[in-house]
Amino acid sequence: MTSQNVKNHSRIIPVYHILLYTIVIFCFIASLYRLYTSYIHHSGRLMAAIVLGLSYAILLLTWYARTFALVAQDRAIRAEENMRYFALTGKRLDPTLTTKQIIALRFADDDEYTPLAERAAKEKLTPAEIKKAVVKWRADHYRV
Repeated sequence: MTSQNVKNHSRIIPVYHILLYTIVIFCFIASLYRLYTSYIHHSGRLMAAIVLGLSYAILLLTWYARTFALVAQDRAIRAEENMRYFALTGKRLDPTLTTKQIIALRFADDDEYTPLAERAAKEKLTPAEIKKAVVKWRADHYRV
């Protein structure tokens, strides 16, 4: 496995992010078109409406399956990083840090974690700025 860094840490799963979303969106658009044509031809409206409803449900399911997993993982990362900061300093993380900032901080090595966390809170660094400030990258291969 290649070493992770700020340029390659994002994770794209082609079958999920590209193929699945393309299929689901295509089906939703096709079902909209089918409902429209069924109204023009005065036949099959009920079936077209059912297919549209199912297509919309699958679109929502696809979106929320990803969203719910990420939210749960974000909560776990926030707790882990709070514990890590506490283990390193004996204090809790600054409450002004946002979840996205804390998630970005997880890539920092223990040596630079504390000063970077304090700098991020004081200077209100964005997650991208935090990741760029990391010198010794700590990989996270478990992100959903």
